[in-house]
Amino acid sequence: LAAVDPRVLALAAQVTESREQDIPLLLLKLKGILNIASLGCEESKKIKQDIYSYDLTQYCMLVLRQDHSRLRGGWATAAQLAEILSHCCVGLEVKEDTEEFYKKFLPSAIDSLLFLGRRLQARFIRAIKDEEKQDFLRWFQTVTDAICWLFGGHIQLAACVLQNDHFLQLLITDDVETAIKMMSVLHNILRVNSSVLLQVDEETLHSVLDELVYKLSSTTNPVLGNAATKLLLLVAKFCKQLVKLLTARYKGLKGLLSKQWTGKGFDRDLSQLLDLLDSEQSSVKGEMQRQHQAACIIQATWRGFLTRKRLKKLPKAVTTLQRSFRAKREQELQHLKKQKEDEALKLQMQLQRQRARRLFHERQLALLEIIHASQVNKYMEEMEGKSALTIQRFWRGYRARRNFHQQRQSLKEYKAAVVIQRAACKFLEKQRRRRLLSSWKDPKGLADEQRLALQQKVDDYIKLHPASQMSEEMSKELHMQAQEKLAQFLLRSRLDQRAAQRRETLLAQVNTDVELLMNAPGLAEITEKDLDVFMSRSVPVATKARQSHNTLLKYTRCPWWKKLGDEFVEDDVIPDDALNAELGTLFIGGKK
Repeated sequence: LAAVDPRVLALAAQVTESREQDIPLLLLKLKGILNIASLGCEESKKIKQDIYSYDLTQYCMLVLRQDHSRLRGGWATAAQLAEILSHCCVGLEVKEDTEEFYKKFLPSAIDSLLFLGRRLQARFIRAIKDEEKQDFLRWFQTVTDAICWLFGGHIQLAACVLQNDHFLQLLITDDVETAIKMMSVLHNILRVNSSVLLQVDEETLHSVLDELVYKLSSTTNPVLGNAATKLLLLVAKFCKQLVKLLTARYKGLKGLLSKQWTGKGFDRDLSQLLDLLDSEQSSVKGEMQRQHQAACIIQATWRGFLTRKRLKKLPKAVTTLQRSFRAKREQELQHLKKQKEDEALKLQMQLQRQRARRLFHERQLALLEIIHASQVNKYMEEMEGKSALTIQRFWRGYRARRNFHQQRQSLKEYKAAVVIQRAACKFLEKQRRRRLLSSWKDPKGLADEQRLALQQKVDDYIKLHPASQMSEEMSKELHMQAQEKLAQFLLRSRLDQRAAQRRETLLAQVNTDVELLMNAPGLAEITEKDLDVFMSRSVPVATKARQSHNTLLKYTRCPWWKKLGDEFVEDDVIPDDALNAELGTLFIGGKK
C-alpha cells in the first residue's frame, strides 16, 4: 500500500481535535492540497482517495448544512467548501464500498449543495444593499458551478439533480438572476445527459416543463425568455418524444412564442422551436384526420346496421301497434257501452220509482174515499206501522249482510291463524322430541388433559386410602358367609310371606262372620235357610262373590260424570275404596 499524504493526515488530525466552529476554516486547507497536484494525474487521484478515506469529504458535506451566518468565515467559506467538495468527488476512484459511494454519498453531496444553494438564494432575495446582493449572487454562482462540475464528472447524478425537491424549488422562483443561473444548470444537465428527461418520473418532467412555459408566459425579460426558449429547443432536439408532449399539453405555446417573443433578439432559436412544433403539430393533425375519417367510417357502418335492424323489426312493430290500438279501441267501446247501460238502468229505475209512487198515491186516495172518516186516523197509523216494519226489516237485512261480509274475512283470517298455529305446534313438538332423542347420545370422550387429570386424582385417592390386602382363603370364607346369610334371608322372607297370607285370610274370615252376624235376622224371624248360611262355608262365599260381581257391573255402568276423577286409572282397575267396601269381607274358605 502507498503511504498516506502527510498533509492530509495532519489535516485530519487537526479536524478531529478542533472545535466545531474551527472546522470550516481548517477544511479550506484542502484547496491548497488539491491545487498542488495536477488534475488527472495519479498523485491527484491518490490525494483524493486519502481525503475520502479519512472522512474529510464527509466533514465538508456536513458543514455545508450548517448555518454559516453564525460560523467563522461566513457564507464565503461555505461556497469555497462546496467547490472543494465537488473537486474531491470528481476523479475519485473508490476501490472499497463502491456501492455506498455511488448510491449514498454522491446523492447526499448533491442534496447538500442544493440545500446550500436554497439558503443563498433566500438571502440574496432578502438582501437590501447592492454590495451584499452581489456577494450572495457570486457565492450562489460558485455553488451552481460546483453542482455542474459534480454531475459533469458523474453523469448518473443528472437524474438525481432533477428529481431533488431542492432543485425544483430553486427553479420555481420569481427572481430573474437566480432563475437564469438555475436554467443554465438545467442546460448543462441536458448537454451532459440528453436523455435524462426520459429517465425521471412523469411528475418531475411535467413540473420542469410547466415552470419553463410559465416563465415564458409571465415575464417580458428577454434574457429570461432567451434562456427558457433555448431550454425548450434543447429538449425538443434531444428528446423527440417530448415534442408531442409539448404540443399536446401546452396547446397555446406556439401562439405565445410567435406573438410575445418575436423580435426580442433570439429569433433564430425561436424559429427553430416553432418549426419543430409545427412539424409535430402537422403530424398530429394528419393523425387526427386519419382518426376522424376512421371514426366517420365506423359511425356510418354502425348507423347503417341500426337502420337495417330497425327496418327488419318494422312489420312486427306495426303489427304490435295495430293490436294495441284495436285493444284500446275495444276497451273504450266497452266502457261507452257499459256507461250507456248504466244510464238506461238508472233512467228505468227512476221511472219505476215514479210509477210506483203514483200508484201508491192513487191507492191511498181510493182507500180514503172508501174508508169512513172516523177510521182514517186508525188506518194511517196502521200503514205507518207497516211501513216502519218494512223499513226496519230491510235495514236489518242489509246490516246483517254487511256484517256477514265483514266477518267472513275475519273468519277466514281466524281459520288461517288456527291452521298456522296447528302447524307451528306440530313443528315445535317434533323439535322437542328430536331434542329429547338427541339428549340420549353417548357422552363425548375425554380429552387427553382431562384423562390425565382424572388419572392423577385416582392415584392420589389410592395413595391416601390404600385397600387392605386379603388372601384367597379369607375371600372364599367371606363368600361362604355371604351365601349363608342370603339363604337365611330368603327362607325368612318366604316364611314371612306365608304368615302374611294367613293373617289376611283370617282377617277376611273374621270380616265375613261379622258382616253375616250384622245382617242376620232376629231369633224370632230366623228360618232353616238362614241357619244353613251360618252352618256352611260355601254359601257365604257364593253370596259375597255375587255381591262383588254386581258391584263391578254397577261401576262399569256408571255415567261419565261419576268417573271424572278416574281419567288416569287403568280400565281394569277399580278404586280401592269401592273394593274395600265390597270385597273387604270376602272370605276364601279353607283351613290350613
